[in-house]
Amino acid sequence: MPPKPDITTRQHIELLVDRFYAKVQKDLLIGPFFNEVAKVNWEEHIPTLCDFWESVLLQGNAYKGNAMAVHQQLNQKKALKPEHFERWTKLFLETVDEHFSGNKAELAKQRALSIATVIQIKIGG
Repeated sequence: MPPKPDITTRQHIELLVDRFYAKVQKDLLIGPFFNEVAKVNWEEHIPTLCDFWESVLLQGNAYKGNAMAVHQQLNQKKALKPEHFERWTKLFLETVDEHFSGNKAELAKQRALSIATVIQIKIGG
């Protein structure tokens, strides 16, 4: 089996985001937040998520949103609980490990943990 690449390009980000959110959509615990509560239009949202992760990992500047505000609004519709953040994090780390290896892959996992923790603290979850 060839070694896994590190996360170094927009294409890598797109692969990570696509595979991760494919799992999220099917997940019985957190999928309903995306599919029923937020009613995410995936065709529109995936590029935004790619912009976000590109800014986090590759210093891109395309992301213009406010991830905290989005999660605060979602939490007002249906409470986000620690187990939701734990599942999100588990799926993200699993997806990174399935497809990538290297410094940026490790950074992606660290940032995902940090982001999940900060959002959880700020919404009081």
